[in-house]
Amino acid sequence: MRTLYLIDGYAQFFRAYHAIRTPMTSPVTGEPTNLTFGFVGMLLKLLRGEGHAGEHGGPHSIAVALDVSGDRGTFRSQLYPEYKATRDAPPEDLPQQVERCLSLLKAIGVPCIGSEGFEADDVIAAVAAQRADDQLIRVVSKDKDLKQLLKPDALELYDIHTDVVIDAASLADDTGITPEQVVDMLALMGDNVDNVPGVPGVGPKTAAQLVAEFGTLDAVIAEVQADKPKKDWKIKGKRRENIAAFADKLPLSRELVTLRADAPIEFDASRCDVDALNLAALMPILRELGFNRYQDDLKDIIKQRNGSDNDADNSTNADTDDAFGTLFAADSGAERKVDGSYRCVRTKSELDDLVAELTQAEAIAIDTETTAIRPMLAELVGLSFSTEPGTGWYVPVRAPEGEMHLDETTVLDALRPIIEDAAKPKIGHNLKYDLIVLHRAGVQLSGLEHAESCDTMVASYLIDASRSSHSLDALSLALLGRTNIPISDLIGKGKSQRTFDTVPLDRATDYAAEDADVTLQLARLMQPELRAQGLHELMTTLEMPLVGVLAELEINGILVDPDELSRQRERLETRIAELRSEIQDSALDAIGRGFDTDSPKQLSEVLFNKPDAEPPGLGLKPIKKTTTGYSTDAEVLDKLTQDPTIDSPIPGLVLDYRQLAKLVNTYLASLTDDIHPETKRIHASFNQTVAATGRLSSSDPNLQNIPIRTDVGREIRRAFVAPEGRVLISADYSQIELRLLAHLSRDPALIEAFQRGEDIHRAVAAQIHSVALDDVTREQRSGAKMVNFGIVYGITPFGLARRLGVSNGEATDIIDSYKRKFAGITTFLEECVEYARSHGYVETMMKRRRPITDIDARNPQRKSLAERMAINSVVQGSAADLIKLAMVNIQREIDA
Repeated sequence: MRTLYLIDGYAQFFRAYHAIRTPMTSPVTGEPTNLTFGFVGMLLKLLRGEGHAGEHGGPHSIAVALDVSGDRGTFRSQLYPEYKATRDAPPEDLPQQVERCLSLLKAIGVPCIGSEGFEADDVIAAVAAQRADDQLIRVVSKDKDLKQLLKPDALELYDIHTDVVIDAASLADDTGITPEQVVDMLALMGDNVDNVPGVPGVGPKTAAQLVAEFGTLDAVIAEVQADKPKKDWKIKGKRRENIAAFADKLPLSRELVTLRADAPIEFDASRCDVDALNLAALMPILRELGFNRYQDDLKDIIKQRNGSDNDADNSTNADTDDAFGTLFAADSGAERKVDGSYRCVRTKSELDDLVAELTQAEAIAIDTETTAIRPMLAELVGLSFSTEPGTGWYVPVRAPEGEMHLDETTVLDALRPIIEDAAKPKIGHNLKYDLIVLHRAGVQLSGLEHAESCDTMVASYLIDASRSSHSLDALSLALLGRTNIPISDLIGKGKSQRTFDTVPLDRATDYAAEDADVTLQLARLMQPELRAQGLHELMTTLEMPLVGVLAELEINGILVDPDELSRQRERLETRIAELRSEIQDSALDAIGRGFDTDSPKQLSEVLFNKPDAEPPGLGLKPIKKTTTGYSTDAEVLDKLTQDPTIDSPIPGLVLDYRQLAKLVNTYLASLTDDIHPETKRIHASFNQTVAATGRLSSSDPNLQNIPIRTDVGREIRRAFVAPEGRVLISADYSQIELRLLAHLSRDPALIEAFQRGEDIHRAVAAQIHSVALDDVTREQRSGAKMVNFGIVYGITPFGLARRLGVSNGEATDIIDSYKRKFAGITTFLEECVEYARSHGYVETMMKRRRPITDIDARNPQRKSLAERMAINSVVQGSAADLIKLAMVNIQREIDA
């Protein structure tokens, strides 16, 4: 039997939108993509034929049913003006994502069916009415209204997210009614979301029971209206009264929930054939949206669908085969036509020609190819250069054809004077990486601080810090409309991945030279944009010099005592075992059973299940609900630990257990693994283009997350040591963000407190509570400290109350008093928000910009988040600028 999968379009759009609430944006277009990502994932899952979708050989046909008239433009709203009248407007970032989904469906040829004056459910009913005898329709939805269409071997509902099929038999098992009775059930229960009137107190379960017992809605109404003795009533009490009172509205409700199979539609089943889809047309869309993980899925689906049919002699669909070939030709560096004039330098004569060209060039784009992602572990494989757009040179020093190129010493000796020439501007993408690789090869990359030098990754970050990716491929596609050769086409992925020195020279040349060429073209676009936005000075005086400083940090690394790490790990693992034992003993004493300490689900049951439940628990009041139960995250455990009414030690013990386990697994184990085999140091990466505020981050490993205020964190830091005869010097600013807040807000009270050298938190507490400095209590100082650190993040009374353990009213009084006593700060915060509203961005003291996109959003949460972002971006961003400036200046002092 052939299967038509009919997707309930807007139901899937909304489900995808609400399933993925983490903000996502395209690295190319900047558009929001969380809905689109979820919908495309659903579509690919369907096309792969996973689970029940793989029955009957997988989907044979596919189409999408749509609402094309909106909530208020259907026959139902004409019949009943209140129908869907109370629905909220859709989120602001939803409509454009729906349009994107519709455009990609059109691009690959999935038919979208709608009917003016009718809803998608009516369209589905109309398609079902035209079903061919040998066809099974599976509606991709779990909408209760669609259950009235269920028919054995003809129509089913399919929840693709849970792989559950709902048919007439399962409907009967769950509710005791038939599809024909669903309409009467829906009429009885009504629908608050769609504003369909129903009977108060009658929900789905009761409605199904009534319809199952009496057969029809009419029979239910007749029962409550029958004039017979009370002892003969089959429906009694308040339920009878409610049904009788609302009986006159139930025929209207039944009409509103009845799907109209006579909706006029244009439906051609032959256009729904999956084999006719142009799936290759989806690949450039996936690239544009930044959906990297879906690109391999799409290739696998196309391979699967073509199979042996890819042979021209056996092909049953030439168009699909052509698309298949086009797709893989476009993704293959070997077959793809390179858009540029690229040369491989193999001889001394060719190297001399390159040196002559580089010597005459005003600026040089440079890139390195290596054997590893981490520069301190990488060997140089080759260098590429570009001096004019559309051209490029690749100079290999390692390749499979070793006899066909020059050796590393010859190449570097010839190129060193140019690479090390500080007067020659250098252009690159992530120049820090190239600087470290070349340093390891004995060459010092110079010229980065020249006014015309440019790191295009850093430039992209300054121009738009909110861009989700500053990668060369994303920028090339976004700004040049060009798809670069994917590195995976040359070296593969996963376990089969090779190193670049195994790539044949002809393919390596096109890839490497293209990178230098594209980088040069991007720089030509970005440098005028930096000047236009007033960012050129920030780029040349701070960010480009910082590239060299960070490279120096990574090259030097930091010495680590592995024996100290080992001792600490052994000590903490002993304590972790003790805590695990204490937790189990406490659970056995309290509820008579143990549990898996590392299982959040089992911990949730222990904490929140009632003592007489199965399994039994402590019966504590849950604090935060999740999609699968009740949360046991650190915030919840901390709150339970602080609750004086709870005498169980389990929350506090688990909190300690998790913290120590994280320290062991995240740091003490991985730090040892990260020690460089040659230098015996850890060489972490310092990232310049990650945090939107301008702050630096670290990775591989993340040294910034080692706790500093706990005894255990301080112990871990003892493992970082200075070489013999040297010392480690730590330099930092004191309360830098608060000092900048005083400067930026020009608030006299805060400035005066700093100028007098007072304990700033005590001074603020004295102002808030109108008491003498010496009379400030510890609790008052804690509250002031919390407000001081939270004010630039938009701390709320609820948030402050939770942190201080006070009532919302007390927290409100503290914040209100703060704002009165430090009016300059309040004015400054309002100015930040207003600047973002009028400009669409905010700036730091050094003119670093951050786009603020939701400052006028209808959604209060999104608007509030944007306002907080506007404030903290100015203060935190200015602090980041100041710290970076200090790093650059200190390095210059060291070098002097």
